Amino acid sequence: MTQQTMQPTVRQKQSNPRIEYYKTIWKRLRKNKAAVVGGILILLFVLTAIIGPLFTTKDPSGIDILNKLKSPSAEHWLGTDNFGRDIFTRIIHGMGLTLFVGFFSVAIGGVIGVIFGIISGYYGGATDTIIMRIMDVLLAFPGIILALAIVSVLGGSLTNVIIAVGVFSIPAFARIVRGSTLTVRKLEYIDAVRALGASDMRIIFKHILPNVMSPIIVQATLRIATAVLTASGLSFLGLGAQPPTPEWGAMLSDGRSYMAEAPHMVLVPGIMIVLVVLAFNIFGDGLRDALDPKMKK
Repeated sequence: MTQQTMQPTVRQKQSNPRIEYYKTIWKRLRKNKAAVVGGILILLFVLTAIIGPLFTTKDPSGIDILNKLKSPSAEHWLGTDNFGRDIFTRIIHGMGLTLFVGFFSVAIGGVIGVIFGIISGYYGGATDTIIMRIMDVLLAFPGIILALAIVSVLGGSLTNVIIAVGVFSIPAFARIVRGSTLTVRKLEYIDAVRALGASDMRIIFKHILPNVMSPIIVQATLRIATAVLTASGLSFLGLGAQPPTPEWGAMLSDGRSYMAEAPHMVLVPGIMIVLVVLAFNIFGDGLRDALDPKMKK
């Protein structure tokens, strides 16, 4: 009877290593105040992008020439643009577009880059050489120049911006994942699993991929900031979102001709781009430190 009553107690004391690992990461992340602020900002941006448009009463594309270039007021919190459109409403609706481009383009680049990186690092030899030389060619071009060339060929649209940003994100993921895969594949347990008859696909997706997820997550977080900046730059040049889409880069482009009489047209979208990029960068830096196994508690 004593053994039966004590057995559940022993089981309760046993902790899940994965849960303990996540708790350790969370403790490290909480100690980084800048990363916490960045995470809170990202959460606010995402919530605003999801539910913000539901609470706006004005049409983001509605033209009201009689109220053009109005300064911030009780009726128009952030003023109006050269067509009389409410800038606050356009900022709220544009946030969803900005985050969508950032997340989706990085997802495309990440998936393709991870596949190339794992294949290159796992098989090595000629496969590794061919894949890495292709990545070197892509890395030879500055990201914005490569994206600019792709959009110039495909044409200016939000979809093509996502494709362009995704393509220039591939090499960064591929190189990071390749380096991590080269380290993991040399571990003894990989040899043991292979000796037991596991297929290459099982080894890659069951044993290698979970062990290289930390650098992938960090790279994705930091890459979103780059994607947002690049997409805004392309829209500023007229190669991204087309009017009257409320995209922040396009709003900056519209406001540059009115900087003297209506500086809010440039300041508001410019500040929002800076805040989003800064939030992802500082959160990514903190996440990298938290996921680093060499960090001291």
